[in-house]
Amino acid sequence: MRILFVTPFLPSPPRFGGQRRLDGLMRSLAKNHEVSLISFTATDEFRRTSLDATHAYCKEVVVFPDMEFVDRRDKRLLQARSLISMHSFEHLLVARRVEFLARLQQLVDSGEFDIVQVEFVQMAALQPRLSAGRRFRTVLDEHNIEFDIVKRTASAEVSTARRLYSAIDWRKLKREEVAAWRRFDGVSVTSERDGAILSELEPRTKVSVVPNGVDIDLFKPATTEPDRDSLLFFGAMNYYPNQDGLTYFIEQIFPLILAKRPSTKLWVVGPAPDSVKRLQSPNIEVTGFVDAVEPYIDAATAAIVPLRLGGGTRLKIVEAMSKAKPIISTRIGAEGIDVVDGESALLADDPRRFADHVESVLADAALAKRLGAAARQLAEARYSWPALVAGLERFYDRLLSESPTPGP
Repeated sequence: MRILFVTPFLPSPPRFGGQRRLDGLMRSLAKNHEVSLISFTATDEFRRTSLDATHAYCKEVVVFPDMEFVDRRDKRLLQARSLISMHSFEHLLVARRVEFLARLQQLVDSGEFDIVQVEFVQMAALQPRLSAGRRFRTVLDEHNIEFDIVKRTASAEVSTARRLYSAIDWRKLKREEVAAWRRFDGVSVTSERDGAILSELEPRTKVSVVPNGVDIDLFKPATTEPDRDSLLFFGAMNYYPNQDGLTYFIEQIFPLILAKRPSTKLWVVGPAPDSVKRLQSPNIEVTGFVDAVEPYIDAATAAIVPLRLGGGTRLKIVEAMSKAKPIISTRIGAEGIDVVDGESALLADDPRRFADHVESVLADAALAKRLGAAARQLAEARYSWPALVAGLERFYDRLLSESPTPGP
């Protein structure tokens, strides 16, 4: 098959969650198919490295400048405009890039592709015109059900301004997201829960569950012992659900742990805004961006996922699982992943119980090893990229054997 990916950023080398899914899917597909890409790209110090890494397995790579704002005030102005618009901020952010849409239209009109896969529902705002007799099929890859995350934020313990903004925005996102599902030949989601939400709201949409995966050969268990009393929370800290989860842990859970184990250290690893960097303390190390997260997973006694918001499936969990690391998570944090509480992870939504789970793992090396071994076994059986991509390939075959969805 010839597959065109439409993405908001370059996929490789992966530095954060969204990139990790794209990199895993595209590299695995490129082993048996011809993969091309049209994408935005940040004008940062990683641009050349990202282009080279993506070119290594893609036939063609077409890029446009980053769709984000250089000046944060421009972003706030567009957010304010979205409050009086029929469209969400996310739609307006992408839809203004008409030059990207024009090039995408040329690519799909060329007749060179069997599958055109759009990553993230926001990018569906750039969907080209589709002819009735087209040969290719369109797939929307939903990393999360976006409106569901914003809806959860509207009722979460966040600032009043964020709750009010989210209460307005999620309804617009829902209308746009459901409309997008109707326009695509098929939609892939990362969890059974997301699939159930989609099917309830738009039962005619063809859907496939393709969870987030992991390179089980790269993310192997460490051969060295971890640092004593060390915890790891990793991911993009400029992503609000991660910020909220980190704040929740530091304010409500970490003091309970330190009261019993004052030498406990928390590593916060991943791109971080200044508000997160200011959390640095004798017990908290904020690394910011790192070239590779694997050494930090190896060094930690346990990985924590104290999320209260989010959707889809968390890459941080499947990567820690593959590394045979014990995981303590909220139920939302582990949502969509087949962990069993007490067997392959420890789950808790109450701060005291979460802290008790952490203390148990820090104090009992045998428990930590048992949880980690079960997690690794689950990662090998359910979350390796080749197995997951095989399911996506079967979904492509199904779509190509059926009539296309009428275009917009």
